[in-house]
Amino acid sequence: MGDEIMTTQKRGLLLVNLGSPVSPLTKDVRAYLQEFLSDQHVVTLPKWFWQPLLRGIILPMRSWRSATFYQHMWRKDGSPLVIYTQKMQEKVQKRLPNWDVRYAMTYGQPDIGETLHDMQNAGDDQIVVLPLFPQYTQSTHGGIIQQVRDSGVKVAFIRHFYQQPQYVKILAKQVDASYQKGDYDAVVFSYHGIPSAMVKHGDPYLKECRETTAAVTKLLKLPHDKVSMAFQSKFGPAPWLKPYLKNTLMQLAAMGKRNVLIVTPSFVEDCLETIEENDVQNYQTFRASGGQVFDAVPPMNASDDFCDFLATISAEELSDVGGRTSEN
Repeated sequence: MGDEIMTTQKRGLLLVNLGSPVSPLTKDVRAYLQEFLSDQHVVTLPKWFWQPLLRGIILPMRSWRSATFYQHMWRKDGSPLVIYTQKMQEKVQKRLPNWDVRYAMTYGQPDIGETLHDMQNAGDDQIVVLPLFPQYTQSTHGGIIQQVRDSGVKVAFIRHFYQQPQYVKILAKQVDASYQKGDYDAVVFSYHGIPSAMVKHGDPYLKECRETTAAVTKLLKLPHDKVSMAFQSKFGPAPWLKPYLKNTLMQLAAMGKRNVLIVTPSFVEDCLETIEENDVQNYQTFRASGGQVFDAVPPMNASDDFCDFLATISAEELSDVGGRTSEN
């Protein structure tokens, strides 16, 4: 009888990414930034102080500048982040043919709550929510968790996956493929930064970034004197996790380390930070400081190995009888 019940249950998987403007036009970038920067999981300042500053100064100044960056990286079929998220969803669906696999964005469309309700209405009895961020931090996961709870839909929630052996092997394979192609003086693991105050208040992000770096370094037996960690994409005047990537690159060049390989484990797909910030801005900073070779390990994007992994950990999340409902 129990087996019959299990076979009639329909399982769903919701892949969640950050989001993207609907177009690189300034008005659409502004709308996206307003939603993103209004999330108190991202900017923790009091609304009465932050909102006038955001609407009166930051959005008018930042929107057009960000729009030029999006225009540089935009493809004919849209934003790279959205394109790769869609490809992940399609590939994982093929690997889980009896599941209902969808994707949503924390900011923009498809909306998390609406998609969860659609899945519930379609008959999904057990739903896994999988944020596409290997390391947990309030700034990315907090908004997702809040939207899931607001939806009222019971789900199993995968909080992080940086520690999964299969993920570490895939990341190490990516790094090794690039590392073997050149004679590098330094390997920099660069993660998206977060405000230092978040870590002081218990956010595990820094610890998880360090453990990610250590796991890959150990697996590949990289020389420890070549490996370092840095953080990028700082926003606003408050102190963020250090060292900042730009400062690290300038210091490496000053030390005579002119051939650098960048690894970006917190970005699973190409996006503004990998395409515009690293491939253009940080490359220019390094070259202007005397550096010569600036290579970046490609993100996982929608690789077969990564999509295999996403399918595997999603199935494992519901492998116990009845599944789990960790967020509602």
